[in-house]
Amino acid sequence: MQLDIFTKALADQTRLRILLLLVGREELCVCELTQALALAQPKISRHLAVLRESGLLLDRKAGLWVYYRLHPELLCWALDVLENLRLGSEGEVPFQVDRERLAGAERMSVVCGSCA
Repeated sequence: MQLDIFTKALADQTRLRILLLLVGREELCVCELTQALALAQPKISRHLAVLRESGLLLDRKAGLWVYYRLHPELLCWALDVLENLRLGSEGEVPFQVDRERLAGAERMSVVCGSCA
């Protein structure tokens, strides 16, 4: 992972929000990210593609759904940066709101049928 690629990926707030939701999680479905970020699916998918192409994320398809996770070969320094950003964003809008929406959707099974 090159530093310039990494920082360009973090420079967009939507991409940063996606990454911070994925830190510490096995994976999330696009429908879960759509619910958590309260954004249109095409916008989220466009940003997910950028993150995948930059080497920060891996995806897997399961039927109609696509799941994303942090790339397992991310270097330790990149994982440390993401974890510190996650910790630093606690209580900050919109990051805290994203986490609350995701937790609420999971509790209420409001996400896609495959995720619930």
